[in-house]
Amino acid sequence: MIRSMLYATDLGLYAPYVLQHALALARTFKAELYVIHVVEPMGLFAESVLQSYLDEAALKEFHSQGLNTVMEGIEQRVLDGFRDELGEGHQDLSLIRTVQVIQGDPSNVILDQAQKLAVDLLIVGSHSHDSEGDTPLGRTAAKVLQLSEVPVYMVPMLQHRGR
Repeated sequence: MIRSMLYATDLGLYAPYVLQHALALARTFKAELYVIHVVEPMGLFAESVLQSYLDEAALKEFHSQGLNTVMEGIEQRVLDGFRDELGEGHQDLSLIRTVQVIQGDPSNVILDQAQKLAVDLLIVGSHSHDSEGDTPLGRTAAKVLQLSEVPVYMVPMLQHRGR
């Protein structure tokens, strides 16, 4: 029985298509839907740029408060995007229990959240929005498929459907 699901979104071009699958499954199973977007940590270059413009106290403040503000802003943008996609007041919005934006390695965070939330199903797209070429499976999707302890529902990218 599927009572709860975790939809991991990259907010890419095909995210609305994957969202439709997640919502259809949530409706069908009358399941709770959790949504997660993972932001990779800043790279060394970005960190060094910040260090060159901010003193130690300001940098510490940014890491503690600024990052939380940025993450909350992304969460709000995700919710606003869902409202735009579905239309304000759409009944499917009530299926979404929470939207979280978490910093870390995408596959590790997704798997950790699936375990923490004790979901019965993971929903992911097959490919990252920035992947190119003929590779039908992105790095994060592949790792989630290999290591997940719960079933994974994977939605293929549209461009691969005609092949």
